[in-house]
Amino acid sequence: MKQNLLFGFLLIFTFSSFSQNSKFSIEANYPITIDNNFLGDDSYGIIDLGLKYRFTELNPIKIGVSLNGGVLIDNSNQNNSPQDFLVTIYIIQPKVFAELNVESVEKLHPFLGLGYTFMNFQLSGSNNGMNVSGESDNLSGFGFNFGVAYDISNKIFVQVQYDFTKLNADDVPDIKFNTNVNLLKIGIGLKI
Repeated sequence: MKQNLLFGFLLIFTFSSFSQNSKFSIEANYPITIDNNFLGDDSYGIIDLGLKYRFTELNPIKIGVSLNGGVLIDNSNQNNSPQDFLVTIYIIQPKVFAELNVESVEKLHPFLGLGYTFMNFQLSGSNNGMNVSGESDNLSGFGFNFGVAYDISNKIFVQVQYDFTKLNADDVPDIKFNTNVNLLKIGIGLKI
């Protein structure tokens, strides 16, 4: 396993050393739930991984597509209630984005994106004595994001971004608490 991981990193760095003007980048982010919504204070981020491809440049803007996948955990047992279950939330976010390259500040790249979010909720444990393991639910909705990336070197960057999603929830009241998902993502990336 360690050899495969090492081989993968070597392969990525080999390709990245030959690319002068990279169109691809990969990123690893830490997602943080913000705002008062159904994800609640018990939800916390595990990881968010992303891939971006910039397919055209309209100076000074680069247009591209991205795909992010993330994992959140909601542990209801943290508040010592009779609800002793764990919710693992898998998030998939395809987007179209625009990235601004400012000549006066070459290392700073503000960006914004528009896309769709798919969320899959997997339950395990018990809710008031009833086993809920294996139950799941799916929600989805349109979203947008904006943020800024800062180049540490020619290949490595750090970023912070805000993601907002308005979920389509048919079986719950259409109020902010039930339908709005707000995530703050802080991460690092590699241009390949």
